[in-house]
Amino acid sequence: MMRALIVEDSSAWQQILTEILADAGLQVDVVDNLDAAVETLRAAPHRLAVVDLSLSGNDYQNQDGLDVLDAVRRFDPGCVTILLTGFATVELAVDALTEHNALSCLRKEAFNRAEFRELVKRALSSAPTSQAGTSHAASAPAVKAGATSVEPPAQGQVLVVEDDAGWRSILSELLADSGYEVHACASYGEALGLLRREKYALAVIDLSLDGSVTTGADLWNRGADEDELGGYRLLASVRAGGTPTIVVSGIATPERIERAYDEHAIFAFVEKQAFDRRAFLQIVEEARAAAAATGELDVLTAREREVVELLAQGMTNKEIAAELFITTNTVKRHLKSIFEKLDVHTRSAAAAKAVGAGVSVD
Repeated sequence: MMRALIVEDSSAWQQILTEILADAGLQVDVVDNLDAAVETLRAAPHRLAVVDLSLSGNDYQNQDGLDVLDAVRRFDPGCVTILLTGFATVELAVDALTEHNALSCLRKEAFNRAEFRELVKRALSSAPTSQAGTSHAASAPAVKAGATSVEPPAQGQVLVVEDDAGWRSILSELLADSGYEVHACASYGEALGLLRREKYALAVIDLSLDGSVTTGADLWNRGADEDELGGYRLLASVRAGGTPTIVVSGIATPERIERAYDEHAIFAFVEKQAFDRRAFLQIVEEARAAAAATGELDVLTAREREVVELLAQGMTNKEIAAELFITTNTVKRHLKSIFEKLDVHTRSAAAAKAVGAGVSVD
């Protein structure tokens, strides 16, 4: 029989977790402190460990649970870990997932028995793998599909597509705190339906949308076909709708990153293993600014857009006329209209707006 370890100093939570894990067919060991956890990990291998962050009553500064996660990596690397806490912050969750290799960071105040049972089921159905050197995605109960922020949206609507509830919660919380109305969903089908009903200022998408606990490294090591990554299919739909996109993914091989940029024109690729709150929010603001600039060119006709693109490449009126097989007088008329629509007065200002909108100058 597979064993599970509960490291929790609250008898009430010990009882709740023991009942659920025993129902899943696990033999459960229960301890309430770091030293006992290390001793138990040394004594026998475990398939799953559920660890409380604070193992010192209500001391919110105690983080012995993180030391337990590290002990699991050292003494029982085949054991999957879930961090359970009543003191969760975005920074803590990201740190637990990326630095301490927890599978999930669950908030006690949002604990849901059914979702926890499903998480345990997924963890047990995956092939045992060493956690050392890998970074598991989170699976905490979080924003439900279609959920929105409580505060009135100031920045527009953002679509978050992430099949892992923990990362969905982290991304949604950061965006909602920044004034966005967040629509979060977990699958390709849900996201496609939302895209057909709504217009989004930004999309944040994970590449792997298969609903499993398989890591990006696992997919790469086993030579998985890229068709397994549902996010790529979604990127094509998002691009067709003109929505700027940020990919946040644990699958960060050079080939897949290049494909996302080259084939789907994403704005940025953020690796979960190196996720940084401030850097992510900066990228979000840059994507929003770029989208606003791109929108300015929408007022131009197709021919005017061709003219301003060539202008941005440094061509003279004569060179533009030759490239488009029109007269220089026609180029001048187009430029006059372009200046009026973009509210600029010089060629350099028009070119700057074109470049800011993403026009290539190669």
